[in-house]
Amino acid sequence: MPYTPTLALIALGLIVLVTISVRVLRSLRRFAGARTLVGDRVGDGVGLLKARSAALKVAFARRRPSKRARTRANPAYDRRRGADGRTSNA
Repeated sequence: MPYTPTLALIALGLIVLVTISVRVLRSLRRFAGARTLVGDRVGDGVGLLKARSAALKVAFARRRPSKRARTRANPAYDRRRGADGRTSNA
């Protein structure tokens, strides 16, 4: 029976391999769960930043003068400068 120690070593190797595989799979599952949580939080933060930047764009757009105010039909514009860039009182 010279093959008995060889079979015992193969069986022991398989048991160790299965044990290590189970531990690695558990760790990978925990890592995947943590990765999902971090990804969700980062995604939420990115969404909030996008919303804030959109709100700032709207606020700045409201503060800018409208394009109507830059036409010759606006008397205040005509007093400051003419349409061709010359001063109207020169």
